[in-house]
This record gives sequence, C-alpha cells and structure tokens, in this order.
Amino acid sequence: MQLLQSNIVKAWIISVLLFIFLGAVVCLVAANPIEVKDAEEKTVVITSSERIVSLNGSTTEILFALGVGEKVVGCDASSSYPEGVREKLPSVGYQYGLNAEGILSLKPTLVIGRDDVKPPQVVEQLRMAGVTVLLLREPRTIKDVKKRLLTIGKAVGCEKKAQELNESLDADIKKLQAKLTLRKNKPKLKALFLYLRGTQTALVLGKDTAAAAMFKVAGVENAAVKIRGNKPMTAEAVVAAQPDVYVLFTTGLESVGGVDGLLKLPGLALTPAGKNKRVVAMAGQYFSGFGPRCGRAALDLFKGIYEVDGYFVATGEEKHLTQ
Repeated sequence: MQLLQSNIVKAWIISVLLFIFLGAVVCLVAANPIEVKDAEEKTVVITSSERIVSLNGSTTEILFALGVGEKVVGCDASSSYPEGVREKLPSVGYQYGLNAEGILSLKPTLVIGRDDVKPPQVVEQLRMAGVTVLLLREPRTIKDVKKRLLTIGKAVGCEKKAQELNESLDADIKKLQAKLTLRKNKPKLKALFLYLRGTQTALVLGKDTAAAAMFKVAGVENAAVKIRGNKPMTAEAVVAAQPDVYVLFTTGLESVGGVDGLLKLPGLALTPAGKNKRVVAMAGQYFSGFGPRCGRAALDLFKGIYEVDGYFVATGEEKHLTQ
C-alpha cells in the first residue's frame, strides 16, 4: 500500500514538473516573437505560424518551398502550385473576393497575402479577431523576389531555407545573365503577352504588369510598351505592335484551341509572330508568380523566345515541391 502511494506521489510530481516545463517553453516562445516588415514597412509581430492561411498563389508556393506546407490550413483559388494543392486544402475564395468568416473558420494563427487583397475591410476584421495578418507587395524585380522570400522565411521560422532558395534563384539568374551577355550585340525580339479566356475575353498586357516585369528579366522587348496595365485586344493594336513572339498562359492558349485557334483571332496571323507561328505558352503561376521558380521561368522564357523556333511550352513542373 505504501509502495502504491509512493508511486502515485512520484507520478504526480513528474506531471507537475512536466506541466511547469511545458509552460516555461510556451512562455519562452511567447516572449520571443518574430518581427517582420510588411508592404508598408510596418512591423508585424508573429507569435505563432502553426496554422497559416495563404491568400495568393505565390505565397502558397513559397510556404511549400520553405517546407511548412503541413502548416498551411487554407489557400485562395489562385493557388495552383504545388500541383493539387488547391484541391487538397480548404478554399478561402479568390484573393480579390475574400470573406472574414471563411478564413476565421479555419482558426488561423497567421494569414499571409499580397497588399492589394480585397475587400480591405476583411483584413481589419481578421485583425480585430486577433489574427496576425502579414501583407506583402507582389515583387516585380529579382531583388524584391529575394526580399519577399526572406521575409516569409523569417515569419515562419525558416530563414535558412529561404536563403537556400535565394541561392538557387541566384544560380538561375547567373545562367540567364550569361545567355544575355552572349546576345548583348544582337537586337531584342519583341513579345506581346495576350491574356485569353476563350474568344470572349482577350486582353493585351502592357507596362506595370507581371508580364512586362518578366520580359525585362529575360531581356525581351515588350511590344505593348505604350499600354499601361491591360487593355482589350484589337486587331489593329496587335498588327501595329508587330510582335516577333506571342506569349500566353497555357490555359489561355488551350481556351482558344491551341496555336491554330490562336492565329484565327482577328489580326494575329498578320504579324511576324503569326506568320512564323512563334508562340510561347507558360503556366500562369510559373510565369507571373515571381516566386522561388522565377529564375527558371525567366530561363524558359528566354529559351522559348531566343532559342526555339515555332511553338514552345513550359509548365514549370519539372521539379515538384513537397511539404
């Protein structure tokens, strides 16, 4: 009987000590929060990244590349990489049509997205509910890509992995720079980016777009340099631009029936790109996401425009991200 009582007392003492130890660990974590800067250079204090909701595709890709995919409990409809992530995770809708209730139902401790998410009042509702929200500007240069990778890496406690991703990005850009150096005395080819959703939605993307930024990285002249943002595609504008190459998302090209269907659209067959059937199709997130794979995307864009004749497609799926 005394032995039994002694064992019970020992077990109780051990449980109390364990409780105190765990409490000390929790307090230590809480006492050492992570601080990062958001798009407005304001300090965001992060105390937990155990349950993350991602509000845009490039953020989702970065989180999985950092190795914290298992902590992502929800994502928006633009999250298309890694393959199948959108089907696997609960959806919070599209990044420009969010609602606080859907996000809060996932009990996030950290929400990460771009600084132009809509509607803006959703962000305030999340913060009022006690959720930490980190909004970052969508990068348009390699320098900004690396900065965002490091910021998100720090926010989720993966700075070392973020640095490794940046080193891999640097290696891709170094390869690209070597190719650009070999072409420095040759004229740039002109590319025109067409955003298509069937024949009913046809836009030309000009300055201040992800397409224009990627063209610049890859050493390509933007044939729509006189356009700011996006404008409806017209036959007259396409012919006047005289592009050497058409660039599209793979889904956009598929929506009009491939290259043959594309060249049936008004005016498109009357340019150097149309006459030579020069078309580059790239997966949307790969081309415009400016995430960890953007160096490879720029290399593929360069290859499609300068090293391949005819039709070229790049999906960015050669290397799959894992949790």
